[in-house]
Amino acid sequence: MRLASAALGLSLALLACAEASARTGHEADLWRRGPGAKLSERGLAVKARKVLGTSREGRGWTDNAVVLVKGGVIEAVGPARTTPIPEGYEVVDLGAKWIVPGLIDLHNHIAGGLGDLNDMVYLTNPELRGSASITPRNPLLQRAVAGGVTSVLLIPGSGTNMGGQGILLKTGLSTFEEMRIRDPGSLKLAQAGNPERWAIGVGRSLMNWNTRDTFERGLAHAALAKSGKAPEDIQWDVFDDLLEKRTQVSTHTQRYQVVLATLTMVRQGFGLDVYIDHGEWHGSKLAPLAEKIGVNAILGPRVVDPQSFILDTDGAILGIAAEYQKNGHTKIGFNTDAPVVAQEELSLQAAMGVKYGLDDSDAETIRGLTWVPALTAGIVHRVGSIEAGKDADLVVTTGDPVDPRCSVERVYIEGQRVYDALEERLW
Repeated sequence: MRLASAALGLSLALLACAEASARTGHEADLWRRGPGAKLSERGLAVKARKVLGTSREGRGWTDNAVVLVKGGVIEAVGPARTTPIPEGYEVVDLGAKWIVPGLIDLHNHIAGGLGDLNDMVYLTNPELRGSASITPRNPLLQRAVAGGVTSVLLIPGSGTNMGGQGILLKTGLSTFEEMRIRDPGSLKLAQAGNPERWAIGVGRSLMNWNTRDTFERGLAHAALAKSGKAPEDIQWDVFDDLLEKRTQVSTHTQRYQVVLATLTMVRQGFGLDVYIDHGEWHGSKLAPLAEKIGVNAILGPRVVDPQSFILDTDGAILGIAAEYQKNGHTKIGFNTDAPVVAQEELSLQAAMGVKYGLDDSDAETIRGLTWVPALTAGIVHRVGSIEAGKDADLVVTTGDPVDPRCSVERVYIEGQRVYDALEERLW
């Protein structure tokens, strides 16, 4: 699948929009400063033909708009003709370009630079920390930025049922401290699939029992710790955050059986915040229950349920996102499982969702790349839309960011310009 995705991505990239807009001398000077140039404390005003803000509902766009940025935060956004620019602000006019929120991927294995982090000694490893492997601005992350991806959840691999703690990061900043959004970003749970190869091979009954037992012990320790009656124990510290709903369980869960186990065990049984990560092979039939109990679906890297697994639809190939949507799910996001699909191809995952039946009439794709994952990960107060008070994570495109014919031209993260295609196009 990795080879097929790369070939498809290359062919679609060749269709990128060939659009040029006039630039003022001041803007050209800004571009020449190079990626990483920090904004002046005096503030920045960025004008564009369209600002696609995204929100809880609808497209949320503003035509002929300006975004005001100061101190790495969005100060205001609105029509240029009615939004005054404070004196002394640096003004950048992007002409016919669009500004969209930074894209977010909640399934990333490349921020560490070396691929998956796995510890295969025990079947559950809640103490393992993905944060220990971070490699800022590694080449794979730089390509992610070039694809407009500004925030990711780095998670351990799925070799065991409980691989450890993920960390939420900004992709294009220079140091670990700058990159970190929240740590722990999640507890990685893997329901079946890869963990079945652990040791001499384990069945799902043992895995479910052992996973449930680990949750029970971890939450019991967290309850005792809250009352001051438990000693510190690195094995269980993530459960303090889960109990207080400061983080979520991100669940590598696939077929109907294990998606059901995730919903009934983690959400209904333990009352934890959890989301579906993958959700293929009849998992979409559980969309009504997931929607009812507040479990969002972050889907990928597979975008279809192929014939070999769909035995009751006359061999049809079903779009996974479309099936969740048809079955009533309203909070659908997308992931790449990078490097399974290259991180810079995140927007293509959403485009493929539309190709295979997702109704995008209400901007479900761009919301599934921005607002939905931000909400799902509990960071929607900082990222996921272009609104006053949020981080100035802005992606400049030649048009609809989900249209493969259009391209990313520039990226700001927290007001810092971290990518310029004019300097060097990476994607």
